[in-house]
Amino acid sequence: MTSQRAIPCLVFRGGTSKGLYFHERDLPVDRATRDRVLLAAMGSPDPRQIDGMGGAHPLTSKVAVIRPSRRPDVDVDYLFLQVWPDRAEVSDSQNCGNLLAAVGHFALEEGLVEARDGETTVRIWMENTNSVAVARLETPQGLVRYDGDAHIDGVPGAHAPVSLEFLDVAGSSCGALLPTGQVRDVVQGIAVTCVDNGMPVVCLRASDVGLTGIESPEEIEARADVRERVEALRLEAGALMGLGDVTNKTVPKISLLASSEHGGTLTTRTFIPHRVHEAIGVFGAVSVATACLLPGSVAADVAKLTVATGSFTLDVEHPTGYFSVSLDVTRDGDEVRVERAALLRTARLLMRGEVLIPGKLWSDA
Repeated sequence: MTSQRAIPCLVFRGGTSKGLYFHERDLPVDRATRDRVLLAAMGSPDPRQIDGMGGAHPLTSKVAVIRPSRRPDVDVDYLFLQVWPDRAEVSDSQNCGNLLAAVGHFALEEGLVEARDGETTVRIWMENTNSVAVARLETPQGLVRYDGDAHIDGVPGAHAPVSLEFLDVAGSSCGALLPTGQVRDVVQGIAVTCVDNGMPVVCLRASDVGLTGIESPEEIEARADVRERVEALRLEAGALMGLGDVTNKTVPKISLLASSEHGGTLTTRTFIPHRVHEAIGVFGAVSVATACLLPGSVAADVAKLTVATGSFTLDVEHPTGYFSVSLDVTRDGDEVRVERAALLRTARLLMRGEVLIPGKLWSDA
């Protein structure tokens, strides 16, 4: 006998993040109770998350909640929840493309989708942004494959590839690809491009906040002056993007841009929003790559791209490598429409079992 309560879950590494994956049916219906349960499961609030499953960093303190979808053209619904390590907060204000990379695996492992011999396609409704993603997974002889030859920067080793395709995610959080209605704005005296192609992102030159753009995340986080200036800019830009007061929100992200260091399209350092990402988020990379294709944008100026209609693959550099984003775009004068975005991720099932929480947090059956 135990005074704790056991909740079934799987632990996946999805892309460059890690988190707990739950069936919606196994969590409390009441949101306040659910949040208390997830905070306890992760060990928040505590910077080390020593009394829970969290990894003491926003990238390793994430949750995916999944259920069979009632939508005729979708297999499963996916809700992303960010559990903050250092405060008692669970946020659903953004999507996560890294945890998304393992949602298809969860669906197959848990029998929500039947695996085919060779390759299985899982269509996923992303609840945070009301949009569809399509995941293609290798399933030889109907078995979920995790080993393979695909490598993504920020993750050691090689694994089976996961192809992710996004359908109509432009403006998914802000209502428009260019939330301010302009390709370039001036915020806090700095030229910025505000874009939302799956993730609200504010793009600006790293040099405009006193950086080269190739500093490490630790070096940037040690600069209190930079952090304060970036946060002031984020608060003003968030209001301009129609997100209201973003003081306690995880969006928009701020991406500091510089010329390519290793032959890619450009170099990024991204605030998420108060820590600096060791890489770059999936949708963050998609939004930055999209900004590179918008004539007159800050990102296009840094990348020095000539934009035309067609298919493009852009390599977005980040502190631990680069992220390749494929975009199909059409152009009508200065207006660019993104028809399709796709990229490669990997994922791995790390553990299956039950996470234990104090029983007093959720006592009703």
